[in-house]
Amino acid sequence: MSAPSYETLLIEAHGPVTLIRLNRPAALNALNAQLLADLEAALDVAEADPEIRCLVLTGSDRAFAAGADIKEMADKSYADMFLADTFARSARRIEACRKPIIAAVAGFALGGGCELAMMCDFIICADTARFGQPEINLGVMPGIGGTQRLTRFVGKSKAMDMILTGRMMDAAEAERAGLVSRVVPAEALEAEALAAAAKIAGQSPVAVMMNKELVETAYETTLSAGVAVERRLFHSLFAFEDQKEGMAAFVEKRKPDFKGR
Repeated sequence: MSAPSYETLLIEAHGPVTLIRLNRPAALNALNAQLLADLEAALDVAEADPEIRCLVLTGSDRAFAAGADIKEMADKSYADMFLADTFARSARRIEACRKPIIAAVAGFALGGGCELAMMCDFIICADTARFGQPEINLGVMPGIGGTQRLTRFVGKSKAMDMILTGRMMDAAEAERAGLVSRVVPAEALEAEALAAAAKIAGQSPVAVMMNKELVETAYETTLSAGVAVERRLFHSLFAFEDQKEGMAAFVEKRKPDFKGR
């Protein structure tokens, strides 16, 4: 059965890794309703396929995504935005994805593009990357979690600076501030992201899902409550065959063969 095609995305299969490429080049991959609907659908397909274990989300050399589609929003009223609950469904779908998503960012990741990257599990960026939340220049504000996630990632002072002035952060500053996990040469970005995804895909899918869930939990709860959940999930992994296989492989000095059960 052939993979589905999308109007605004290009999908590439790399074994157990799926690469999703935003593909609105004329609009610098601006996030419009069609792109977000396509992304939701692509995530549904990936989640339903047990052979897919990790995702890479990327754009073009020039832009990961230059923001939300301003032309699509400019004439909308408060009632239009409120009744449609604009961006909410797409954000919830991305946040709910149980399989890890790596954002591979080159060029501009501004506004909604920066927010989309932050919704992924971690960001690997090219040395050409530029991050920003410039919505203040349009008389509005971030609307897909930018004020909340950026503040958690880089702290109050830097988030205030970026959000109130609209300035961009380059790749080196983004790494220093903790927004991205690593910076690589632009020509190596895709290979580095796919290599990281392949490493994740080779792990126990059960353990990957639980580890992802726990890191997310750290942002949502107290330390003591988070540690208690961690301990219970750690105990629970001893009910799975992958734990037996992983520890046996370590003792026997061989590569484990994880089955996800």
